[in-house]
Amino acid sequence: MILTVTLNVAVDKSYVLDQPIHVGDVMRVKTCCNTAGGKGLNVSKVIKQCGEDVLATGFTGGFNGAYVEHMLREKGVEGHFVHVAAETRSCINILASDGTTTEFLEPGLPVTKEETKRFLEEFQNLLPGCEAVVMSGTAPQGVPADIYARLVILAKEAGVKPLLDTSGAFLSEGCKAAPWLIKPNEEEISQLLGKEVGSEEELIRAAQDLCRSGIAFVVISLGAEGSLTVCRDGVFRAVAPDVPVVNTVGCGDSMMGAMAVAAVGGMGVEDMLRYATAVSAANAMNLETGYFRQEDFQAVLPQVRVKRVG
Repeated sequence: MILTVTLNVAVDKSYVLDQPIHVGDVMRVKTCCNTAGGKGLNVSKVIKQCGEDVLATGFTGGFNGAYVEHMLREKGVEGHFVHVAAETRSCINILASDGTTTEFLEPGLPVTKEETKRFLEEFQNLLPGCEAVVMSGTAPQGVPADIYARLVILAKEAGVKPLLDTSGAFLSEGCKAAPWLIKPNEEEISQLLGKEVGSEEELIRAAQDLCRSGIAFVVISLGAEGSLTVCRDGVFRAVAPDVPVVNTVGCGDSMMGAMAVAAVGGMGVEDMLRYATAVSAANAMNLETGYFRQEDFQAVLPQVRVKRVG
């Protein structure tokens, strides 16, 4: 069983336009796709598609929160959420005919101290029987910056592998507790270290420093160029083949979900990266976030390149 944490749950709306965006004009949507969103819920759906049992937790509230839970159930994902007074947010992703993607991400309404305390208690109760926990995304207003550090500590005390994918203060505080895996991008690595990190050599040195602090895997997302992973077994570069891209939203979450599945399945580092990269690429081939077709995955997997670079 893999536990996922989504503190900033959302109703994700993908709008497809048959024209470019014209600011100030009325834009008519060609097609619309609603999904249970928030990074951790994308992770949850992918884990389920990979054939692993998953339990999703986080904050939900109001009509939107109930709608998210309903959509998850339709996908076969079990949820155990802390219900809060604030309404769950909505986020909009606009895919225009010129290939541009524009996202509007609501911040999420405030969560109280009492609701946060209740979540920490529920989280601890959910850990027994889990092998890994994936914690993803930001948090609503009112949630302290050290929330992920607390969750990482609780997971490690329960013998559960914590995987963390967040940014800003949530990432810097979370890293202090040394999660098993983190997945920052180049900008987030720079923010984490408080200095600009640009070249591949600098990225590798920064990741090696993080590994020495107790983080077993540092997976640096490089967008279309793949990823760079530093761990005790060395430094690895993973690159997916060119695929017909429909929607890149959720690709990083798909990678996180697949890495968690690989981790509990006992895969070695190269197989884990090949598997996760293929799942991420297959996700990009679909409009729905946190979704991939098995036939796309099977086609991409043999074409993924993973090589040791250090």
